Amino acid sequence: MSRHRLGFAVKVLGDGGLPSHDTRRWRSGPHLRVSLERLRAILDRLDDRDIRMYRMATALAPYASHPDLPQFHRQVDDCGQELADVGRLAVARGIRLSTHPGQYTVLNSADPAVQAAAIAELEVQAALLDAMCQPPEAVVVLHLGGSAGSPTAARDRFLEGFERLSDRARARLAVENDDRSFSLVDVLWVARRCEVPVVWDVLHHRCLDPARLADDEALRLALETWPPGVIPKIHYSSPRLDVAEQKRRDRRRVARRLVLPQLRAHADLIDPIGFENFLRFTSAGRDFDVMLEAKAKDLALIRLREHLADRGFRIEAGAISTAARERDLGEPR
Repeated sequence: MSRHRLGFAVKVLGDGGLPSHDTRRWRSGPHLRVSLERLRAILDRLDDRDIRMYRMATALAPYASHPDLPQFHRQVDDCGQELADVGRLAVARGIRLSTHPGQYTVLNSADPAVQAAAIAELEVQAALLDAMCQPPEAVVVLHLGGSAGSPTAARDRFLEGFERLSDRARARLAVENDDRSFSLVDVLWVARRCEVPVVWDVLHHRCLDPARLADDEALRLALETWPPGVIPKIHYSSPRLDVAEQKRRDRRRVARRLVLPQLRAHADLIDPIGFENFLRFTSAGRDFDVMLEAKAKDLALIRLREHLADRGFRIEAGAISTAARERDLGEPR
């Protein structure tokens, strides 16, 4: 038996959708206070839908780490009480929060300015989670970055960048394998030296796994990096399977060809058959939470839960239990 909260990232699409944060440009004076009002509305929606895991927008505090806009740098300090109030609401409702800075936050960059910007961003993300009084399970997930020079040099640059972080930012950091440059083995090497947990991405592992680790072994290795008493988390997505048609005009004629999707492309929904098999046969009784990276966001999560419930999975307090209900098979119809 194992237990798993399911979560989704940033955008709420159901029932007409909800804004995730203040997206105004800097000239319009966006502010964390506006974002927190929107986050509170999202927490209300999550509570109504019994969803207990959510990845917040990285830009919750707009421009807070921008080097050329110092007028935005004090937002976290200025909103201390509001952050604490919203954070306590999330904890009271059992909603696990996290953030995941994107492709431009490159801690191992060979460019000092890019690395400095990454450090500033990670400090902001950690400060937000701390001000929200979040438990250790609320992490800032980061890819190792680029592989310029060589994989060894790139890993070493990550270690150097990590040493430049504050203790607060180091304590919130978790590292994730990617689909192009750094496999789970690479990430485990860094995680052991930095003493940070690994967020295993299942689809990325299928795209980049030179060690040919089986899923159950990869899962075990990643979960073992998490400290005692903290529920680990992983990322799960299904690859796109739909074939697209590409059109190209050739003089007076329009040429059409079919384009097969890449394995790394995320589908709108989660394949319920694959996910059920993953829980039943790969999780092996381990408890961990699952961030679903599907383009349909909360709609994908709710649809997946419906499929799992139909298959006998228990859903309690927003978590899926692999202990299925016993069924009376009776006579076939």
